[in-house]
Amino acid sequence: MQKNISRRVSKIPAAFSDQIHPLLQRIYAARGILSDAEVDRALSRLLPPDRLKGLPEALALLVAALQNDQSILIVGDFDADGATSSVLAVLALRAMGAQRVDYLVPDRFRYGYGLTPAIVEVAQQRAPDLLITVDNGISSVEGVAAARRLGMRVLVTDHHLPGAQLPEADAIVNPNQPGCEFPSKALAGVGVIFYVMSALRSRLRELGWFAERGFVEPRMVEFLDLVALGTVADVVPLDANNRLLVHHGLQRIRAGNCRPAIRALAEIGKRNLSQLVAADLGFAIGPRLNAAGRLDDMSHGIECLLAEQESSAKALAEELNLLNAERREIEAGMQQEAQSALQQLALNTRELPFGLCLYNASWHQGVIGILASRIKERYHRPVIAFAKADNGEIKGSARSVQGVHIRDVLDAVASRHPELISRFGGHAMAAGLSLQPEHFDAFRAAFDAEVRRWLTVEDLVGVIQSDGELAPAEIDLPLADLLRNAGPWGQGFPEPLFDGCFELLEQKLLKEKHLKMTLGLQGTNRVLDAIAFNVDLQCWPNQNAKSVRLAYRLDVNEFRGVRRAQLLVEDLQPAG
Repeated sequence: MQKNISRRVSKIPAAFSDQIHPLLQRIYAARGILSDAEVDRALSRLLPPDRLKGLPEALALLVAALQNDQSILIVGDFDADGATSSVLAVLALRAMGAQRVDYLVPDRFRYGYGLTPAIVEVAQQRAPDLLITVDNGISSVEGVAAARRLGMRVLVTDHHLPGAQLPEADAIVNPNQPGCEFPSKALAGVGVIFYVMSALRSRLRELGWFAERGFVEPRMVEFLDLVALGTVADVVPLDANNRLLVHHGLQRIRAGNCRPAIRALAEIGKRNLSQLVAADLGFAIGPRLNAAGRLDDMSHGIECLLAEQESSAKALAEELNLLNAERREIEAGMQQEAQSALQQLALNTRELPFGLCLYNASWHQGVIGILASRIKERYHRPVIAFAKADNGEIKGSARSVQGVHIRDVLDAVASRHPELISRFGGHAMAAGLSLQPEHFDAFRAAFDAEVRRWLTVEDLVGVIQSDGELAPAEIDLPLADLLRNAGPWGQGFPEPLFDGCFELLEQKLLKEKHLKMTLGLQGTNRVLDAIAFNVDLQCWPNQNAKSVRLAYRLDVNEFRGVRRAQLLVEDLQPAG
């Protein structure tokens, strides 16, 4: 579907020094950054943990567990944020002297999400004294109660939005829980457990724990590679605090100071470790790690991240790569089926619903989140893709657009129609839910009705936010490098995107879906390469187009040691 281009502008005067490139000044200002101090990436600017509600209680639990040599069990989630959170917790606790610490990640197909009573029964077999949730738990009211009935102490660390009732855990650390004054609400699960472990290290130092036992005090910066990966992969907003965490994690990765698994996954993804940027974490490393949780068991991903030997990490990374290839194949088939269903729906109703709900009993429940994302990008409206679950219910994965808080939409539907949704939870932009199959049609209508309260017809047109047009002289390798290193860019802090018209000199398909172009810079003799991924094959290649209007990112292509500027095309339209 065609998109409109809107140019970003800053309505507030900025006060940058000459040390900031003029183009970067404009780009930063359009994102609300107005001075040199706001782009200072010194680690000392990281928010302190002392305003995290529940932290004193959490530290008391953790200190007691270490002092009394208690058994600690980490219960994680089955995505990249959950995996990195689990690994960070295990490694940090071991580094601080915990002798009995292990992890458990639910099989999404048998147990579903979070600390359910069923997964507590599995946990009980390991007889933990202290159970710590990472990247989940804030909605696990029944599971926490079950764990405490069995004599476990429970520490919940999470970042998801809470429901009306909080679990009665021994301690909860979540910047989004009521009454928490921590300034950044955008921490990923891995960011939350990083803060908890950092505070624990400080508390143990105060108690003389390391000195008395002759332990080497762990350096928390050594875990920032995991924090960067989990934060970017979970697509949480990159506010100032998250940008610091991701920046310093990337710096460590670029220097080779990272987990062997990250190095192995970057190599498999054909990414240059020394040049790695946030987008590489999100599009090359994160998906391969996520594939374990989508198709099989996230413990494969966790074991890969825990591996200390390069050979073990490479072998496990290869397994993850094969799973990711299988996931891509499954996803491609599901996309075809979804497109056919939507075309039929449009023919029958003349217009698509504002909120799309799609269900196919044959779809893979581990891939519906990606499917929902793809359909959302194409049709510019909230999407929920459903698949059949093993317990007789159907599970939905929701993805939203700007201006629609998808968890609040589900909450409103649940309030108006309490009989429809069995359970739900999530963020502003992504959520999950379960319901009985016989309720699907009623839910689909209720969801569309609620989304219509948030959106107008005009909102359903995709809008590309552009940072303007680059002069031909600006489109070069030095500027491409400058932009790559000026981030980290990501959710809530978008990578610079430009628009402009170019002569279309050559065009050809790669892998039957990507359009490779050679462009002429108008008014010059220069040419450059551009690539548009997953083009609409009904429109491209277009041999009648002599020029094109592009929305693009200025990037660097490295091939056989040669680096040159290239355009990564977000949108293209014939211009003549």
